[in-house]
Parts: sequence; structure tokens; C-alpha cells
Amino acid sequence: MQGAEQQARRDTSEALGSPSSACFVCGQDHPTGMRIRFQADGEAVVRATWRSSEAWTGLHGAVHGGILSTLLDEAMSKAIQGMGWRALTCDLRVRLKKSVSPGETVEVRGWVKERRKRRVEAEATLHGEDGQERARATAVFLILERGG
Repeated sequence: MQGAEQQARRDTSEALGSPSSACFVCGQDHPTGMRIRFQADGEAVVRATWRSSEAWTGLHGAVHGGILSTLLDEAMSKAIQGMGWRALTCDLRVRLKKSVSPGETVEVRGWVKERRKRRVEAEATLHGEDGQERARATAVFLILERGG
């Protein structure tokens, strides 16, 4: 990796907040976690790719919907962190449209839609390798600090 590209990735990582190594979704040291690395993709937008495995399988051989929901929630959370805000999910709504198969690589994108005082609305999508939208989520987050 070239020096400028390495620096850009470090800057992105710092903007999104240093992930806890214990985080199930983004912790790189979590023994059974997803280990996803999010990248900034414009202002208040993040994206990442993730390759599912048999370990995440639910009913009928598809990746469990709860795992996909977790991925969407984390993408929105990282978009909010990218704005410099610390927030918690208060209301999460997920629409699962098409299954994801074990071994399939998906792309998740999350972005901030609106902020009103301490309330932040965000949205995220999950697309398969074929470009089809597999899932979509909207959420309301509550900013932890008034000054944030």
C-alpha cells in the first residue's frame, strides 16, 4: 500500500473512532467477531464489504437476519461517529428483502439523514455482489453528549 493511501486509511479510522478490539462487529481482535473495516465515503457516509460464512447461517441456509441487522446498525453508527457524535441506537427498523448466502460478499453503506438536537436519523443499505439490494434499515439514534 502506498504512503498516501495508508495515511488516508489512518485518517478515516481516526474519524470513525478507534474501534474497541472487543467490538463484535469491528473489533479486529474479537475471536468470533465480524472484523469489518468501515471507510468514509463522503460526508456522513460510510461503506464496507463483508464476506459471510457458514458461521453466520440461520434458517434454510441463509445468513441470519439478526446478523444482517447488526451489520446495518453498525454502518449507521459509524456514519454518526464520522460526524464526531457519540450516540446510541434507540429505534431500529430493518427490511430484509432477499437472502444472503454463506460465502457471499456484500457491501453495506450507512449515512446520516438528519439531526435535530440530540436525535439523529440514519439509513443503511446492504447490496449483494449482483448489485441487488438485500436489506435496508432506518434508525433513530440519541446523542450522548449535548455538545457533540
